Amino acid sequence: MKYRRLGNTGLRVSVVGVGTWQFGGEWGKRFTQQEVDRLLVRAKELGINLIDTAECYGDHVSESLIGQSLEKERGDWIIATKFGHKFHSNFERTDHWSPQEVVQQLDASLKALRTDYVDLYQFHSGGDEAFDQEDLWDALGKQVEAGKVRHLGISISSKHENLHQTEQATAVGASVIQVVYNRLDRRPERRMLPSCRDQDLGVLARVPLASGFLTGKYQPGAAFTNPDDVRSLHDKDEVQKNLKLVQEILQTEVPDGVAIAPWALAWCLQHPAVTCVIPGCKTLEQVETNASAADLDMVRDDHPQALS
Repeated sequence: MKYRRLGNTGLRVSVVGVGTWQFGGEWGKRFTQQEVDRLLVRAKELGINLIDTAECYGDHVSESLIGQSLEKERGDWIIATKFGHKFHSNFERTDHWSPQEVVQQLDASLKALRTDYVDLYQFHSGGDEAFDQEDLWDALGKQVEAGKVRHLGISISSKHENLHQTEQATAVGASVIQVVYNRLDRRPERRMLPSCRDQDLGVLARVPLASGFLTGKYQPGAAFTNPDDVRSLHDKDEVQKNLKLVQEILQTEVPDGVAIAPWALAWCLQHPAVTCVIPGCKTLEQVETNASAADLDMVRDDHPQALS
């Protein structure tokens, strides 16, 4: 495993982390505690030290599974979670952005995670009206002062490229940006990632495997019909377009003898603004494949940067 400085936080994070939306049950599978334990034990063995979750991945379900798994080795992990939503059922959430509600969410997250602090607490895919509450960031700053939160971050909505929130990160006390970035979605390269570099912000690239399309597992014509799989909600024409594009990438960009999944993760990591990718995982094999991206010493022509 290789490690990088997470912006100006002072934290050293593995270049590959663990994303855990799937633990909440919205990716077509319910996880047992034993399954989560095995996945995280293997991740740690491979040198992974960052895990990303949220209060709305289930009703603190993902956090609770993680908390029970990591309770005895809390100091070995950098735990990132998020705030702003209340889970009601699969794919049904309501927004809760008032300072009082957010502090209550933090306390519930700490309880679920079985810890007295989180390393990174992130504004989760909210609009500018919620983001621009001065009282909210004042309240969050007090949580940092109290030691409940080490650092603040902003997880940008996947619905649009939000340059406003990125550019205001330093002003509100945030040190990390989380954004959807992968070979099929390069929008952040235009303005967001340059802004992150200018501000010395850490960058967590989420959905780096494009919802599994960049694993090579799915061929054009594949359909996602499980109602408990978030991909069943994706636009079907867009899904087919992306699956065809993946086949082109396999033929023209992925080197012979290299699996597309670790290649896709390493591709993200070559951008000089990106600190860490946070792919999800359902199996031990996927944990191992994801971690192997750190060993790929590839260079992108557009953004050459060796892993370090």
